[in-house]
Amino acid sequence: MRKTLAFAPLFVMLAALIFAAGPLLAEEGAGGLRGLLNELLPGAEKPAKAAPADDMSVDAGPERRVPFAREEIQLSFAPLVRETAPAVVNVYAKQMVSARSPFSGDPFFEQFFGRSMPPRVQSSLGSGVIVDPSGIVVTNHHVIRNADEVRVAMSDGREFESRILLKDESLDLAVMKIDGADDFPAIDLGDSDALQVGDLVLAIGNPFGVGQTTTSGIVSALARNHVGIVDFGFFIQTDAAINPGNSGGALIDMAGRVVGINTAIYSRTGGSIGIGFAIPSNMVRAVVAAARQGEDHFERPFIGAEFEPVTAQIAEALGMTRPAGALVTAVDAEGPAANAGLKPGDVVLALNGAVIEHVDALGYRLATQPLGSKAVLGILSQGEERELSLILARAPEGSGGAPVEIAGRSPFSGARVAELSPRLVRRLRLPSGTKGVALVDVPRGSPAAGFGFRPRDIVREVNGEPIESVDSLQAAAAQDTRWWRFTVERNGQLLRQMLRY
Repeated sequence: MRKTLAFAPLFVMLAALIFAAGPLLAEEGAGGLRGLLNELLPGAEKPAKAAPADDMSVDAGPERRVPFAREEIQLSFAPLVRETAPAVVNVYAKQMVSARSPFSGDPFFEQFFGRSMPPRVQSSLGSGVIVDPSGIVVTNHHVIRNADEVRVAMSDGREFESRILLKDESLDLAVMKIDGADDFPAIDLGDSDALQVGDLVLAIGNPFGVGQTTTSGIVSALARNHVGIVDFGFFIQTDAAINPGNSGGALIDMAGRVVGINTAIYSRTGGSIGIGFAIPSNMVRAVVAAARQGEDHFERPFIGAEFEPVTAQIAEALGMTRPAGALVTAVDAEGPAANAGLKPGDVVLALNGAVIEHVDALGYRLATQPLGSKAVLGILSQGEERELSLILARAPEGSGGAPVEIAGRSPFSGARVAELSPRLVRRLRLPSGTKGVALVDVPRGSPAAGFGFRPRDIVREVNGEPIESVDSLQAAAAQDTRWWRFTVERNGQLLRQMLRY
């Protein structure tokens, strides 16, 4: 009891010193508090640091900590917003939409009212990011889909006409160009692979058309796949509020760099519930590089192999401790993968040192590598881990030639068709090895579009004649008949139709 009473004045004095030194402790942070305690209690031990989390894919980077004092919590994002917000723009897309007359098909009323109504203007609103002072703007493909006119509005009120350099529906990305007398404010693309769950981020865009808006949050998850948005499956998930109109806007890190392009949200009401998705900046960088080289579409490297996920059953059969990687199911005998020694049954575990957790991760890692570069695959083959080197090449062009527009009076009139090659199969996102004649482009307003044809449709038969080449389709389309019977393959299903035209 006497020992306890003997220490009581010491604790009272310590409490008084801490209360009096409040501003000092707030200014110096945790280090000041530890220093004061060590001075007063020399025998006190320093708390041990927590062991870093096991992360095989990224470097832990600089040490991070949570705010310690009230003054730190009151810090502001305002300087970061002032630096980056001028480079985030509003994107206004307009398209002319024609509608069929309600009297269409009636021979009496058609002669007075016609078969169609005057076209109307349909507008859409989104956001974009200027990533180069020359005026290169990145946005989402769905923001400008089928647009006849796209305008870009700056935060200072200036507006510019834009031209589309490249668009890719499978990635939901588009690259545009605006021209001005002076350089535009721009934001550098950061390294999205350096992100960690818990990092602070800002989302800047134009939600619901109310004007430029900034929200804050953290990185909730990385490498999200199977979210049901587009074919791309390597999204950054964030709880920064993203709403309709934010699409194409910037996801900013604390260094003021673009680490993602805000693309979609998961919502039951149409508003943000804290689950948003952004395309990583490393994927954006690859698409912008293709646009700068004059490409009108983004071409992924070709290695000549097909993959599928590694299930728990497959992992157990292969002696793996857990299901991970991409299982090789087929290899092109003349492709880069076969030349490097990759075989069916092998499992790709890493690409250039980056861990491959699933098939979508392999697709993302391959897509971000430049064509013609060397890739090192870490694989599991017959129970042993080893490395293979291969060259990431372009897919073979084949002998089909350039797309041809179908002329004349037929249901296919106005469509651009081509014979499928490995390169065109990849561009149209068709199953590997698909053969035939495909519709590459179906312009709006063309007879082909009016009859419901879509890009990626494969024409199999016209009026009883099989279609095996562009020449055979042109010959079939030139028939002098008003009755048409054809078979089209769409998404793996055969659609048969008969009509009078």
